[in-house]
Amino acid sequence: MSAEDLEKYETEQELNLYREYRDVVGIFKYVVETDRRFYLCNSVDVKARSESGDVFFEVSITDAWVWDMYRPARFARSVKVLTFKDVNVEELANSDFEPPKG
Repeated sequence: MSAEDLEKYETEQELNLYREYRDVVGIFKYVVETDRRFYLCNSVDVKARSESGDVFFEVSITDAWVWDMYRPARFARSVKVLTFKDVNVEELANSDFEPPKG
């Protein structure tokens, strides 16, 4: 496989992922962004934990869709993330549920 073929494949996968996101965003209430992943979900709980003086976040997500073009299945019943990095949680407003026309 040439570098050009690989780039074309990745571009197609990213476009397919965007289309899937556009199709499913309307069924979710929250956007959760961690240092490694982007999730859409209907329930999220973030807890700050401390161990040996270090603070980390435990993020519990249920009914989720994961933005990751390399995953064969992007829907997950539950996800638990442990991270020392920032976690961003946003509640989607009803107007945010309208996917872009395309």
